[in-house]
Parts: sequence; structure tokens; C-alpha cells
Amino acid sequence: MLDRPIRLTELAHGGGCGCKLAPAILRDLLSEQPSTGVFRQLLVGAETADDAAVWQIDDNTCIIVTTDFFMPIVDDPHDFGRIAATNAISDVYAMGGRPILALAIVGMPINKLPPDVIRKILAGGAAACAEARIPVAGGHSIDAQEPIYGLAVVGLAHPANVRRNADARPGDVLILTKGLGIGIYSAAIKRSALPDGAYEEMIASTTLLNRIGQNLAADADVHAMTDVTGFGLLGHALEVARASRADISIEIKNVPLLSHAGDLAQQGMVTGASTRNWASYGDDVRLPPALPLWQRHLLTDPQTSGGLLVACAGASAERLLSDIQSVGFPSARIVGAVHAGDGHIDIR
Repeated sequence: MLDRPIRLTELAHGGGCGCKLAPAILRDLLSEQPSTGVFRQLLVGAETADDAAVWQIDDNTCIIVTTDFFMPIVDDPHDFGRIAATNAISDVYAMGGRPILALAIVGMPINKLPPDVIRKILAGGAAACAEARIPVAGGHSIDAQEPIYGLAVVGLAHPANVRRNADARPGDVLILTKGLGIGIYSAAIKRSALPDGAYEEMIASTTLLNRIGQNLAADADVHAMTDVTGFGLLGHALEVARASRADISIEIKNVPLLSHAGDLAQQGMVTGASTRNWASYGDDVRLPPALPLWQRHLLTDPQTSGGLLVACAGASAERLLSDIQSVGFPSARIVGAVHAGDGHIDIR
């Protein structure tokens, strides 16, 4: 018998998308992988650090394939499952696609977790998939040292609606659809320092499906999309800048935040992943001289099931922002712009 409730976050050395390998390490590991350019039908591969692979089947159909999994970011098993599944499905939406099915990825320390806890994790994942109207059609499980859960997700899109992170254009405006601070909230959870009401805000954000991406991709004025996850806003914006061979400016005063993110960051509630992120790409980010460290941590904070970063024609930005806000993303804001350049970020 356990003498106290199980805290899933105590069984893992990291949590959520903060578990991702640092961007610099990932680039080094992938640097010698063979080129996929010989596959004519592979529209999107690993070269641009995009959200999913895209394979064109015929003139009207592309298949989108992705996988995402991680260790617990919260202690409630059902919530953990919901967050992990929502996060994995997001990659299909970020490419402009419609998810059609998922496969579960399950690694559990079966000598530490009772079967009922594991069942709740799986049920949470199934609930998120049901909301996305897709089945969990199978999967794979192993006995692991730390709890791991996620999905492989398959989606479909018309070739004209595929949105890569490599197609942002100078003159575009950037919209972010969710507030930042998920990693900061997760750090506060581990220290039992999360304010009243903040957990509910965190769950509402991390379980909100990014299905708006499918609608945005049908708009010709939307040029590029990606979701903001483990590398933080700066890391994923930098992927867009590098892939698009452009520079990006971000207006820090316009960046949406979860309600307590700023206060918690000033109290030092940050993750190790935030520091690793900055070490990986900080040389390509130009900061104002007096920017406080806690504000930089907000920009590098690893998001789990974060929002979409959308590059769109400047003339359509206000219309698209209104559309996004009206369908359940009230925190969405215009946060920056795309400029001619060579792959840098400017914080203003």
C-alpha cells in the first residue's frame, strides 16, 4: 500500500515539452542524417525543423505524420494524458491538416504505478482524441523507468493547404494564439507554489486543441505556421526565421502571458529547459540592453501544447486575429513581424 498519493512529476526528471533535447544538441545529432531530397513526394521532411512530415499522395491529397511524447507535466493522470494527446495532435493542425487517427506511445514504470493510474492516463489521451474526433487505433507500450505517454498522429490535407514554417515573407505579421508560461507553471507545481486558480488556467490552455490551424491554412493570406512548444517562443520563431531566410522582430510588450507567469518568473520559477534553450540559440537573438532576465525566461520558456505562431499578410492580420479570438483563443495577439534578413530574432 502507498502511504501517500502518487505524484507523477516526482517519477520523472523532466516534464512536458521541457523534456525535449536542446535545439543545439538536436541539430548536431541530425547533422549527418541522409538527405530526404531524393523523395519527390516528400513535401516536408526534417530539413527545416518543421512540425510534421508531409507526403503527397496525389494532386488533391497529402498525408501528414507526426509523433510526440513526454514525461508528466502535472500530477493528475487523466490531465497528463489529455495534455500529451492534445500536444501531439497539434502538429497536424500546425501543418494545416485534419487529423484522422492516432497510435498511443506508452512507457510506464509498472513496478511504481498502479494499473488504475495508467488506465487514467490512457483515458485522458482517448478523451482528447475523442474531442478531435479521431480514434486511438492502436499503439505500443514498454516497461520504462519513468512514465512516458504520447501519440503518433496521422492527418490529411490538400497540397495547397499545407503550411510550413519555411514560407514566411518579409512584410508578414506574426500572431501567437495562446499565452506563454506553461513551463513556469510546471516549475511552480513541482515546488507546490502555484497560485489558486492557476492550475485550471494551465489545463484550459494545454487541452485546447489547435484546430484553428486547419481553418487558417485554407486562407491564402496565411503563409507559414508552427506551434510553440519545447524550444519556447524564441526557439520556434527562430526556426521560422532560419527556414524562411528572414529576420523576425518580436514586440515583448505584446506577447500574451498566462495570468501569473510574469510574477512567477520574477520569483525564479523557471525550468532548466529555459536556460538550455537560451544556450542553444541565444547567439542569434538580439535583446534590448536592459531586458530583465525574467523576461528573457518568458521568451525561452518551454511550452507544452502551446499555441500556433502564424505568419500572415500584414493587411489581413487584424481580420485573422479577430477570427482566431472569436473561436476560443481570446489571448491571441499580434506579437511581431517578418523582415528581410538571414535568420535572426530582434526583441523590441
